[in-house]
Amino acid sequence: MSHSPELRAALLAAEAAAMVIRRYYGQPIDVRTKADQSPVTEADVGSEQAIRAVLAEHFPNYGFYGEETGQHGSRDCLWLVDPIDGTKAFVRGYPMFSTQIALWRDGRFQLGVSSAPLYGELAYAERGRGAWLNDRPIKISSVSRIEEAALSSGNLKSLAASRQWDDYGKLVARVSRIRGYGDFLHYHLLAAGKIDAVIESDVNILDIAALVTLVEEAGGTFTTLSGAAIDFASTSVLAANPTLHRQIASRLPWDESPSHR
Repeated sequence: MSHSPELRAALLAAEAAAMVIRRYYGQPIDVRTKADQSPVTEADVGSEQAIRAVLAEHFPNYGFYGEETGQHGSRDCLWLVDPIDGTKAFVRGYPMFSTQIALWRDGRFQLGVSSAPLYGELAYAERGRGAWLNDRPIKISSVSRIEEAALSSGNLKSLAASRQWDDYGKLVARVSRIRGYGDFLHYHLLAAGKIDAVIESDVNILDIAALVTLVEEAGGTFTTLSGAAIDFASTSVLAANPTLHRQIASRLPWDESPSHR
């Protein structure tokens, strides 16, 4: 398939980041702790710089929102970038991390690139053009019963502290399989039809922005746990095919406001 100039630029940026990441991976590296207690390394900073340079070369008037450098420029056309989503995995030397690049335009996410260079997967999607994994088209599963579904859950800290924890336990007791693949991987599996639903809490928009388009273009529904559309303030995810999404949402009512958890 032919890619838009924006998707081509995002794919080039992801490859530029992969070159930086491969250079540092498995080597001794300094790790600093940011104000939010998350780690950051030279690889995070260097790969974000590489991504920004490529995107700015091709689209100099677009804004940029990076995990390490913050938000700059226009929000009307805005790149959202997490250069290494899964820095803790990167530091500890296992390949469960990825580069996430998304484009926000016209009030929605228009494309997403999810690149896991050491794991060996590159997923991408563009609005109206389908979803792809390692250059093969992918589609979400058609499993329609909770009892037959494979559910992957991640970052459940706030869910565990909520009134919905018992509801989550009842849901887990009904599904066929429960896993915790985490980060990019359970979204790649979901979009490719290999698992059937994903639940997460305690997420940041930069963790999931690229994955919204991927799952939706594969035929899925991607919302917060309360069923709201994903926006910059979203902190939770319920993603599945439309039939399962409706069933799970009805069994796991969720209020995003902290005062009601």
